[in-house]
Amino acid sequence: MSSSSSDEVEARLEEIFDEIVEDTYNDIVESQTNKQRRRAYIERNREARHDRLWNDYFSEDSTFPAHLFRRRFRMNKELFLRIVHGLAENVPFFRQRRDATGRFGLSPLQKCTAAIRQLAYGSAADTVDEYLRLGESTALSCLHHFTDGIIQLFGDGYLRRPTPEDLQRLLDIGEKRGFLGW
Repeated sequence: MSSSSSDEVEARLEEIFDEIVEDTYNDIVESQTNKQRRRAYIERNREARHDRLWNDYFSEDSTFPAHLFRRRFRMNKELFLRIVHGLAENVPFFRQRRDATGRFGLSPLQKCTAAIRQLAYGSAADTVDEYLRLGESTALSCLHHFTDGIIQLFGDGYLRRPTPEDLQRLLDIGEKRGFLGW
């Protein structure tokens, strides 16, 4: 075999190799760009939903009375508002901010309500979308920041091991309410 034919074979192999590499690269790039899809924007009218939440539970002449608030949120309104204000003041996630268009984002009330509803009912994150108008990923983020914030703000005072005095007090309350103990 002459050196010229060997050079031709080598040149042809190099061309084939370059074509294969280029095709493979193009296939990879093409498949990556196809996977990058933009999410569809859903206008949730969050401002109106904040107003509705406020009018339903927190205004002076709210739609639902205090006993329904306690049943639905598993706590009284004063405690709920204390938690909301504490988180809004101390955890940046819960502060209401404006977005790039100048619109207000979700209120601290909406974010805390989403987290507490998930905890109180053990429900999925997307169930708060219909009433509060926030998506599943936002609801999960609210829950995550809420639990971290509660531990940060109230952990020392409320999330500790019970002392013998705490246990005795709880047993006394239980006995007074008719629980016989162990």
